[in-house]
Amino acid sequence: MTYEQIILSHIKTNNSKIVLLILDGLGDIPHPDFDYKTPLEYADTPNLDRIAKKSMLGRCIPILPGITPGSGPAHLAVFGYDPIETQIGRGVLEAVGLNMRLKANDIAARSNFATVNEKGIITDRRAGRLSGDKADILCELLSSIDEIDGVKIKIKPGKEHRFVTVFSSDTRELGALCSDTDPLHEGAPVQKAAGNNPSSQYLADIVNKFTDKGMKLLKDKFPANAFLMRGFSAKPRIISMQSKYKLEAAAIAAYPMYRGIASLLGFSILPSADSIEELFEIYRENYNKYDYFYIHIKGTDKTGEDGDFSGKVQCIEKVDSALPVLFDCMPDVLCITGDHSSPALMHSHSWHPVPVLIHGKFCGYDRCQRFTEQDCISGGLGTFESKYLMGQLLANAGRLQKFGA
Repeated sequence: MTYEQIILSHIKTNNSKIVLLILDGLGDIPHPDFDYKTPLEYADTPNLDRIAKKSMLGRCIPILPGITPGSGPAHLAVFGYDPIETQIGRGVLEAVGLNMRLKANDIAARSNFATVNEKGIITDRRAGRLSGDKADILCELLSSIDEIDGVKIKIKPGKEHRFVTVFSSDTRELGALCSDTDPLHEGAPVQKAAGNNPSSQYLADIVNKFTDKGMKLLKDKFPANAFLMRGFSAKPRIISMQSKYKLEAAAIAAYPMYRGIASLLGFSILPSADSIEELFEIYRENYNKYDYFYIHIKGTDKTGEDGDFSGKVQCIEKVDSALPVLFDCMPDVLCITGDHSSPALMHSHSWHPVPVLIHGKFCGYDRCQRFTEQDCISGGLGTFESKYLMGQLLANAGRLQKFGA
């Protein structure tokens, strides 16, 4: 039997509560400009430190050693899905997170405004993290291109510089094996899309025409004078958390991508909020309605990708300051971790293991004093692949039967 088969065949139900608090991009590496400390080490975190002393610590590897994960597979892993066998395209996650209804032949792409110079070279992939109001106006402008060669095009704004583009056709098959127009780094031009099969090449041709037309509309809209697309994908079929783990799960997340993945896994999507305290209040208000809560904090990833070490420290400290709200309604099992690492020194996602903390009545203590990368190296949970985290949470919640006689 595989690990997953053992888990699924030994699930049992009870009244326990599990909370998974994800500080997106939490993991980091020592920074030479900040006493060779990580943001977790540098931050003042009395509440995290207090609970760390009564918890088990360790490290998760999101995919495999040395493999840098995207947010989609990293989240699938912490939810207990094999991120290699179960893959969901980024475009679909964003679209579903924005409550867009996707039909079988629809292809969605995660899109974002960017800045290019006079030579067409990308100088900022995020257009200075454009404000929502400005992005809405530009999305409306791009929406004037609503059809190309019989393929309908729909655009919906997301958070900041992000938006979703959905391509659909009632007469032609559209393939999702289409390369990105986003080179994923500055210093390169917007890429031409290319398909890996005839139906995908048909879509790629539409994408390139749409890009050409859209760039002309944006040419005078500095800093958002270009846009990029990636993660072309169709809606997959995937087993829900309720069917897989017998859990009534709820998600508290502001960004569409994370609401999207939770929605595809059958989570109830609860209202979100601007402040971390309000996120925890939403959890408290809904405590009796669900078995499993996923609470997502974006700021740690955003600041890490921006190379903003101090900003990441401040976000961690804000979470720490708000934790008493969550502690006042402590679940049976609390897990605090990240989906992946986003070191400020690297300005990007990385392959580095992610700190993880599990607190519960039966989790035991490992005598670690703080919740930091260094403490987690010596923690009692050890280092393991993120796809095994769910088994740890279920076991600590008393939701797994004994294996064998």
